[in-house]
Amino acid sequence: MRVDYRAGELDVGDLAPTWHEQLVRWLEHAREAGLPEPNAMVLATSDDEYRVTTRTVLAKDVDERGVTFFTNYTSEKSHQLRQTRQASLTFPWYALQRQATGIGPVELLGSEETAEYWRTRPRTSQLGAWASPQSATVRDRTALEDLYATTEARFADQEEIPAPPHWGGWRVRPTHVEFWQGRTSRLHDRLRFRFDDRSGGWVVERLAP
Repeated sequence: MRVDYRAGELDVGDLAPTWHEQLVRWLEHAREAGLPEPNAMVLATSDDEYRVTTRTVLAKDVDERGVTFFTNYTSEKSHQLRQTRQASLTFPWYALQRQATGIGPVELLGSEETAEYWRTRPRTSQLGAWASPQSATVRDRTALEDLYATTEARFADQEEIPAPPHWGGWRVRPTHVEFWQGRTSRLHDRLRFRFDDRSGGWVVERLAP
């Protein structure tokens, strides 16, 4: 199970001026290539006993402030983010033989940003957010579907469903963002944007593969 990576290359001159512009560029490349869920990212969190958990979530916004995703605030990931206030994320675009990884502190989104995104979600997804006690143990699939049916009946007469108080967004504010492009002979291209505390600005570094 070995692949000789020849799909592309990456040099400093190929990078956008900022990490977030480069990430948006690669996200667009993945979308244009027809990759399924091009905004899917692996989110890694840990608890205060250093036990690490990973899962795939969908990035919903990328800008100079960071990378945003939404979830239940009672979920395991939210509990761990509250404990450590740190996360790592990876966008794995295997078909393009590239990935982007970021690490840094996290922050909760404000209620206005959450409400703005909430209004774009399908009604069924809104109902699911109300119904599911994310990461809690449930008896079986029927119990989960019963919760959904109860929630659907609860909001049957409401045209607009409000966002639950236990649901909202997190933003990862990376201090390091690495762009990795597979190359032949295992001499992969690794370019990293790193925030330098001394200068208060970003530097770009090439890392050995």
